[in-house]
Amino acid sequence: MNSKGYASLILLSTSLMVAVPSHAGNNSRTETAGDIIAVAIPAIAYGSTFYMDDKEGRQQFYYGFASNMAATQLLKSTVHKERPNGSDDHSFPSRHASVAFQGASFIHKRYGLEYSIPAYIGAGFVAYSRVDTDQHDVTDVLAGAALGIASSMYLTKSYNDQLHIATDLSPDYYGLSVHYNF
Repeated sequence: MNSKGYASLILLSTSLMVAVPSHAGNNSRTETAGDIIAVAIPAIAYGSTFYMDDKEGRQQFYYGFASNMAATQLLKSTVHKERPNGSDDHSFPSRHASVAFQGASFIHKRYGLEYSIPAYIGAGFVAYSRVDTDQHDVTDVLAGAALGIASSMYLTKSYNDQLHIATDLSPDYYGLSVHYNF
């Protein structure tokens, strides 16, 4: 098996960890849809690096995904916040929300906001589904979303980073700087 196959297998198996525990209890349609979308968004983000033939982006996705999963698991194992449904004490932060928002924000940062809007809508639904099914409260999903977004925003560079636009606004001066790398 080549490195692409191993990477795909690792991502798929890690993403499946998100969905499996939630099927033990109440299995509503909202919860099932949230589980599927939570896995689909990072899988699509990862797949986009192959579509764009973007090896650098793929490496950045690995770093963002791994750091997000590590931070989320570390917080879950140290905070011990009970779930609203009382099933266990691993509520904070929401892993589903963190992986969904990590994938959406990767697409946003790497390829642009216009491509990430459907992913952000899906991630918002994932967060809603976790609250609606009493797996998490709003604080849990907001923390998960913040972790996912932060991991991609800090560890991902724009695909087209040749053009840099900066503003300089002060009470006495308004400036705009445009820099293009050839």
